[in-house]
Amino acid sequence: MRDDAVQRHDAATWSPLESDDWYAARDATTALRDALLRAGLDKDFPYLRADLNAFGHGFVELGRVSPATAERLAELLRLALASVSQRLEDRGDGAAEHDAGKD
Repeated sequence: MRDDAVQRHDAATWSPLESDDWYAARDATTALRDALLRAGLDKDFPYLRADLNAFGHGFVELGRVSPATAERLAELLRLALASVSQRLEDRGDGAAEHDAGKD
């Protein structure tokens, strides 16, 4: 009977390290951290961390940032979106030319 109680998980014995959501949040935080390092923003996100809420759902907390950091992040996102858009347009043009040669 005592062994059955050890096998069960309750609020007193539950650990975030047993949660897939914790590892997903940690992995996402690590990926974001690495990207911020490459962008030179490693000191601009002092509150970046992985966490779980009261329901055990994982999340990534970015925390507060300065206005200058928010502007820099916005510019990086604009550049990334423009790059993706340009690649899609280039791929679309190439596909159209390729298809036109089949007629």
